Amino acid sequence: MFAPPLQVIDNFLLQYNLGQVLLLVFVLATLAAFTQRSLKIVALQTMVFGLVFMLVPSIDGPNLYLYLGIGLLVIAPMAYVSAGR
Repeated sequence: MFAPPLQVIDNFLLQYNLGQVLLLVFVLATLAAFTQRSLKIVALQTMVFGLVFMLVPSIDGPNLYLYLGIGLLVIAPMAYVSAGR
C-alpha cells in the first residue's frame, strides 16, 4: 500500500548523503519557524539541529557538518538569551 511513495523517497535519498538531507530539513524548518515571529523558537530549533549535526556519526561526507553543528551550538544560546519574546 505504501510501496510507491516509499520507493520515490528512497530513490531521492540515494542521490544525497544524510548531511545534505538534514541541512535541507534545517533550512525548511527554520523558514517555518520564522512564520511564528519568535526568535526563541528559532534559537531552540537551532540548538536541536546543532546537536543532531554533532551527534549523528553516520553523516557521509566531509567534517563540514560537524563544524556546522558546533557553530550552531555556539550561536543558538546567544540568540536565545538575546531574544525578547
